[in-house]
Amino acid sequence: MKKIFLLAAVLLPSLIFAQAVPDPFSLSGHVDNLNTPARAYLLYQLGANKVVDSVEIVNGAFDFKGMVSQPQSAYLVIDHKGVGIAHIGSSPDVLNFYLEKGILTVTGKDSVANAKITGSQLNDDDVALKQLLKPLDEPTKKLYADIKATPPEKQNDTAFRNTMMARSKVLQGQQKTILKNFIQSHPDSYLSVIILNQMGPHADSPAELETLFNILSATLKSSEPGKALEHSIAQAKTTGIGVIAPDFTQNDVNGKPVTLSSFRGKYVLIDFWASWCGPCRQESPNLVKAYNKYKDKNFTILGVSLDRSTGKNDWLNAIKNDGLAWTQVSDLNFWSNKVAVLYFIVQIPSNFLLDPQGKIIGKDLRGTDLENKLAEVLGKI
Repeated sequence: MKKIFLLAAVLLPSLIFAQAVPDPFSLSGHVDNLNTPARAYLLYQLGANKVVDSVEIVNGAFDFKGMVSQPQSAYLVIDHKGVGIAHIGSSPDVLNFYLEKGILTVTGKDSVANAKITGSQLNDDDVALKQLLKPLDEPTKKLYADIKATPPEKQNDTAFRNTMMARSKVLQGQQKTILKNFIQSHPDSYLSVIILNQMGPHADSPAELETLFNILSATLKSSEPGKALEHSIAQAKTTGIGVIAPDFTQNDVNGKPVTLSSFRGKYVLIDFWASWCGPCRQESPNLVKAYNKYKDKNFTILGVSLDRSTGKNDWLNAIKNDGLAWTQVSDLNFWSNKVAVLYFIVQIPSNFLLDPQGKIIGKDLRGTDLENKLAEVLGKI
């Protein structure tokens, strides 16, 4: 089950909004050539609870009934041999779809992985979107295959990581264009508001996010995810490109208060990281290189660590071992670090590049992206 829920997080995260009054749903299915002891499992979210329901498959047929608060990503898993969901292996026969109120029907031949869902406009829209995204499947698989086929020692090479990151960024840009075009052509689709919520408070351009939100129908805007999206836009306006970065004060490694605004007059990269964060530590050589190249050209870095209260020594050792010669601050409150909360940090490494006036001019710049941006703004100094 854990593997399946991890798969859910990767493929299409289920968004949990303010909880509406649950509505009933009915899911009927038929998979040819299956019979007892085969079982069907339905995995979804109801409020704060993960629901795992199961029924026997009799002459290929199965039925589920339940309640759902709002449309959400769900998983239908077929246990062909009746061994139990915990023992069906790492490649289960699984269908990712949207579960919503009303009557839904699933029909397949020998499996549900490629089954068809009827009775739901949302799932029809999802199928259409997946077709639009399909051209990205092969280059994405090729990217991960190339990484997997690379010896571990080369995977840690800065040049290799930068190359892979550049390829990933191209694919992300292509995906974003497809999603934007879908939203613009489907202003009444519940899927459009789900996509926008996934863009969330970390959209590079709050204005772009707001423009797409304004395309949505009045019904979608007033829905629970629509209200959540309005909140996300407000967050994006706080830390989006072009706004003045929120000021803060936090203690450095010696317990001395350091205030962000005291760096005015310099280009500053606010770097959110932690000693326990592998990707953060892998990015350290890029940061050291950038710092050494531009530290005499009106540039510095301000590190904000999300280390724990019990991890101060780990924090200090990581600073020393990685050669992080710039100012470091932390309140050692893990994900509850007050600066991280202020900046809506939900993953690390994350960073914000500020100009001498304190305006955010770049976000989440790593590897060659950071190098190119600094060359753009500092290369001629």
